[in-house]
Amino acid sequence: MTLIAVIGATGTGKTATSLDIADAVARLGGTAEIVNCDAMQLYRGMDIGTAKAGVDERRGHPHHLLDVLEPWQDAAVPAYRDAALGAIAAIEARGAVPILVGGSGLYASSVLYDFAFPATDAALRAALEAELEASGAAAMHARLAAVDASAAAAIGPHNGRRLVRALEAVTLTGEPFRVGLPPEKSLVRPTIIQHVRADRAALVERLDARVAGMWALGIVDEARALREAGIERGTTAQQAIGYRQALDQLDGRIDEAEAVERTQALTRRYARRQVSWFQRYPAAPPMDSAELARRAVGSLGA
Repeated sequence: MTLIAVIGATGTGKTATSLDIADAVARLGGTAEIVNCDAMQLYRGMDIGTAKAGVDERRGHPHHLLDVLEPWQDAAVPAYRDAALGAIAAIEARGAVPILVGGSGLYASSVLYDFAFPATDAALRAALEAELEASGAAAMHARLAAVDASAAAAIGPHNGRRLVRALEAVTLTGEPFRVGLPPEKSLVRPTIIQHVRADRAALVERLDARVAGMWALGIVDEARALREAGIERGTTAQQAIGYRQALDQLDGRIDEAEAVERTQALTRRYARRQVSWFQRYPAAPPMDSAELARRAVGSLGA
């Protein structure tokens, strides 16, 4: 049975593409179910800033792994992988076509590739997180660079959580931290990967407009509600692009214009990282939704 994976940078139209494929499957007499692969769409209450499709926008197709975490909980790739693989297996058992859709590269890779996650140690992780809080991401980056220059270069000086994870793994194993796709590994199951792309100039314009729209739609009010729900008790959700800036606006550290400008710049940078990540995937030639549906439905009896 074939899995369809719709991946790509934010703002390229992955959600619409996945729904078009699901519609095409339905026209062939089959059913399709969509599995979310956007780390921030796992969170309840984070709708505007993640461009999450509302129930009335899902065209009647079942969706999985949306709104499964509280804002104070931390997302973790191993837990996500297990949940996603379980959802895909259940979809297949129902005789439906699974469609994985999203732009969180490591989350997608954990489902599509044979990932071996590095060792963990709760006490060491806590100590490193305390050091991150006290010293900042730049100091953690310098520390990682001293023991694993390649990992430090790949992660960069801003992603504190991943720097902590890399330092934890290197400390425990004494081996370099693997960043990115497993080397020389093939997909672990029959998969059609559709890498949704957009012209760079058009994408930048679209992303800037999307961010402006987030403020018009009320992301500041959404951030206020998330604060009341405990978003600042966790690590992951409060760092989501847009929400951190909206919280800073609420606290008077920046005004709305600066919040929008910062979010636009961070969104553009994030999209560039996504493009770089997904370029390494063995994407199939672009196919229209009808062809993808025919291939997926044709594999159901395999």
